[in-house]
Amino acid sequence: MHKRTIKRLIRTLIVLAGIVILALAAALLTYPPVYVFRVIVWGNSDSFDWQKFPKHSLKAAPVPFKFAEAPDDQVPALFAQLAGVDNWEVFLEENRTQAFIVIQDGTVLYEEYFNDTKRDSIVTSFSVAKSFTSALIGIAIDEGYINSVNDPITDYLPELTVRDSHFENITIRDLLMMSSGLEYKENRFPGLNGDDALTTYYPDQRFLALQNTKIIDLPGAYFLYNKYHPQLLGMILERTTGRSVTEYLQRKIWDPLGMEFGGSWSIDSEASDFEKMETGVNARAIDFAKFGQLFLNRGASNDQQVISQAWIKESTKPYLPSDYSAYYPADWFSDLPEQGYYQYMWWGTAIEPGSYDFMAAGDKGQFIYVSPRNALVIVRNGIDYGISFEEWFELFYRFSSEF
Repeated sequence: MHKRTIKRLIRTLIVLAGIVILALAAALLTYPPVYVFRVIVWGNSDSFDWQKFPKHSLKAAPVPFKFAEAPDDQVPALFAQLAGVDNWEVFLEENRTQAFIVIQDGTVLYEEYFNDTKRDSIVTSFSVAKSFTSALIGIAIDEGYINSVNDPITDYLPELTVRDSHFENITIRDLLMMSSGLEYKENRFPGLNGDDALTTYYPDQRFLALQNTKIIDLPGAYFLYNKYHPQLLGMILERTTGRSVTEYLQRKIWDPLGMEFGGSWSIDSEASDFEKMETGVNARAIDFAKFGQLFLNRGASNDQQVISQAWIKESTKPYLPSDYSAYYPADWFSDLPEQGYYQYMWWGTAIEPGSYDFMAAGDKGQFIYVSPRNALVIVRNGIDYGISFEEWFELFYRFSSEF
């Protein structure tokens, strides 16, 4: 290589290194070092984030509940047929699945583990945690800590009005519906200030939700997936119950459902000590199944009404506004079976009047699918989707329709 070319290359590399150093210095002046480290070093979230974050621990229930078991070869056979494959287990393994469980009428018909995962292996929830958050809000309403979903969030977070009095127009229901009118942009140039990165890695999520939220539209106008919503709901739970969200989960769901194993809820940092409300419930797949069974049983577990039947219905029923195409983004439900919807942090599909399936869903393909019409609960946890969100949804729907 010519000496002049080499000198040019060296100068270019020096300039680029200088730009990187200046950008890093600017980032460190703007954001906490731990946040910059997480974004740059950790990068995109993965299914093993639970090993990176500090956590609040969940203990196994004092009296564990165990499902009856009656393995049924028809389950993998039908799934293989629906997926158009010869071997369902090979399909699950190749599509990055960790756990797959099918329960009907409270009996486990199929339970298998893949990709170095066993029955006692921890798997994570990602946004399935939002459905836990929704359930805890329902319990807090049942217990009188919160008056109603129609309460303005400023009744519980009054400091929001200092920044903008219009926060008084946003209700708890608006947060649960993902229709608050708050801004949410997943990515912004140059990268550190995107809302996805901030709500995932910022070490003080309370500060972020109270100071970094911005109203851009009227509440209730349209659906916009927004990870600031569960953070605000988490703070409301803390303030009304006087407990951490994990402690409330332990007392009101984990113990009554008889969770066989312990688990955890990841927190933003040890200093802030606040649950990552948008994600981060870490448990065993069989215990996630019990959460689905709770909703299938209309809020009852072990002869105890854990959540009111009224809340179970209200939090999962179809929301199909007359201006459906204006309310829901066109690309969100176009490929789903029947007519898709979002209600109180549950995804659903409306089948016919009075009939619907619903599911808790998280990134990388974490699913708890509930089909009341066929008394089915399907749980899938994974390292990654393997196939798309829509394809999994369709497989669950078709199986629950034909089994």
